[in-house]
Amino acid sequence: MTKHVLHGWGRTAPSVADVVSPTSEADVITHLATSAHVIARGLGRSYGDAAQLGGGLVLDNRSLRGISPVDADGLVTVGAGVSIDELLSVTMPLGWFVPVTPGTRQVTMGGAVAADVHGKGHHKDGSFGNHVRSMRLVTPVGARTVTPEQDADLFWATMGGMGLTGVVTEITLQMRKIETDRVLVDTDRHKNLDSVMDAMLTGDVHYNYSVAWVDCMTKGASMGRAILERGNHATAADVTELRLQGPTPPKLAVPFNAPSGILNPLSIKIFNEAWFRKAPSHEERAPKTLSTFFHPLDGVKDWNRFYGRKGFVQYQFAVPDAAGETVTTAIDRLSSSGVPSFLAVLKRFGAGNPGPLSFPMPGWTLALDLPVGPSKLPGILDQLDELVLAAGGRIYFAKDARLDPAKAAAMYPRLPEFRRIQAQVDPEHKLTSDLARRLELIGK
Repeated sequence: MTKHVLHGWGRTAPSVADVVSPTSEADVITHLATSAHVIARGLGRSYGDAAQLGGGLVLDNRSLRGISPVDADGLVTVGAGVSIDELLSVTMPLGWFVPVTPGTRQVTMGGAVAADVHGKGHHKDGSFGNHVRSMRLVTPVGARTVTPEQDADLFWATMGGMGLTGVVTEITLQMRKIETDRVLVDTDRHKNLDSVMDAMLTGDVHYNYSVAWVDCMTKGASMGRAILERGNHATAADVTELRLQGPTPPKLAVPFNAPSGILNPLSIKIFNEAWFRKAPSHEERAPKTLSTFFHPLDGVKDWNRFYGRKGFVQYQFAVPDAAGETVTTAIDRLSSSGVPSFLAVLKRFGAGNPGPLSFPMPGWTLALDLPVGPSKLPGILDQLDELVLAAGGRIYFAKDARLDPAKAAAMYPRLPEFRRIQAQVDPEHKLTSDLARRLELIGK
């Protein structure tokens, strides 16, 4: 057991905790039984403080290994410490892909459950939890196998429960059969936000995957100009060269923290202008590798160092379809304020899952990368909180670093239900985190 300074991917709000690496379920049981406060941690890709526990014990789950053979129906059992990258390295050459992936492969199975990660296909496939068939969960009152059919309340409270209902040690996941390692992508350049949102509303139904990269630094008639990429898996008949290769490793790395202030309104405007002009105005069925389409940032190792020592905040919200104007207002506030934001990511959501802390809802989700430093940033984010709350929306806990607990409770009206389920498996409230303490997610 050693002490470590831990932070999220945004590199804000570090805290010091004891860290151990259990290698078995028995180890996890022992640590839960002998420790006052515990949280599990994977690869640390939550942007805020979800996998930190100042003064407590952090279980580094990366030694919980193992990947079973994929059976004929596409089921695979995977240790909680295995990353999506590691799983795909084994399964893609065999013709199996994960049913849901976030924007990075560097997420463990345990982390994918805790955050109930989603991706470009939520409008069709839902989030990660919709494809988990069972999991082993170690709670302070014992270890058990949990399924959507048995222990349904605990299963769904664990999906998106940010590690507060127990420590996942392995999961059984339904994989997706693929014939190639390509996606056929349609790309369209849109002059403003209204144009791209209309295209997504009317056309996303024809695609398995859809994402719009939005420029938040433009104003007036070109406010929210965007590049819309939508695609479907390529079949063997769609390609001239049949290939099934694993993920592409990073080709570049950021070896040190960028100088303070390098990301400013001018530099980001220049970058966004180059990005917008580089994209084709219209392109159909262009073959892209799965790595390029789903995980472009994984091509640069430690890319978060671009934001310097102060780090950055990723702010992601969801609002219902009836409140689509909230997306427009949020981007207008950002572009008018001068607070710099790299390209925002806009996606469509389908229905959320049954979990009391489920983040998605039918409608829109917008994610923003915002460098820490500008004096106006806290005030702008407070304004966005109010907009989202008034629209009946919510903030994604896996990205959060600064939300007010009262607003968190208002955005997640089923929080009392989550607390009740959590208390049943953790009556002494051993499972907690910096996030849980800050947002008062569990009882006292």
